Amino acid sequence: MGETTHNHQPPPTAPVVPPPPPPNLAVSRGPTWTPAEQLLQLQYCIHSNPSWHKTCLLAFQHYIVMLGTIVLIASTLVPQMGGDHGDKARVIQTLLFMSGVNTLLQTLIGTRLPTVMSASVAFSLPVLSIIRDLSDENFNDDHERFSKTIRTIQGSLIVSSFVNILLGYSQVWGHLTRYFSPVVVVPVVSVVGLGLFMRGFPQLAKCVEIGLPMFILLVICQVRRILWTSFF
Repeated sequence: MGETTHNHQPPPTAPVVPPPPPPNLAVSRGPTWTPAEQLLQLQYCIHSNPSWHKTCLLAFQHYIVMLGTIVLIASTLVPQMGGDHGDKARVIQTLLFMSGVNTLLQTLIGTRLPTVMSASVAFSLPVLSIIRDLSDENFNDDHERFSKTIRTIQGSLIVSSFVNILLGYSQVWGHLTRYFSPVVVVPVVSVVGLGLFMRGFPQLAKCVEIGLPMFILLVICQVRRILWTSFF
């Protein structure tokens, strides 16, 4: 008797579905996961969107802090450049407008961090150096001196911004920050901040009607969490 062969074909294998690609942080919208799953005591992550009333309050808080910094920078630098009150107002308007544009671009195609892209105080010392270098030149009037100085500062900021872009995209800055300990960062930030007290508080005293309420509001915004937990 011969053996009969059974031609049983193996069952078809299910196709392997590749895993979904990771979400793009630049274009993602809405909460993908809860912030508690990432870090403790974190209310919002980069994917989370707060409610509208909290968003308006947080945006107003950022705006108040940004406005004080911009007014302080303009009030300190513009008079030394030969500008009058009109020039100072135009500088403040330009800084506010460009801060809004930079913040909009940062939230749409950037890192989407919950920050306002305001004027940086770190450029104050280089700008003061440019102002002092041009103070020895002869100009017909203060307006011409202001125009020449502001154009020089704008060109210098454009060139320095390209350096920042190259450092950011090349990831060199990320490798360098590993060597920046709090022992190095805290003294630098403290020296820069304390150096502006002598210029900030005299400007605050010149207009108490606006400066004092803004200062009180700034303090309340900084300690609002402590006050909220104490009374509620």
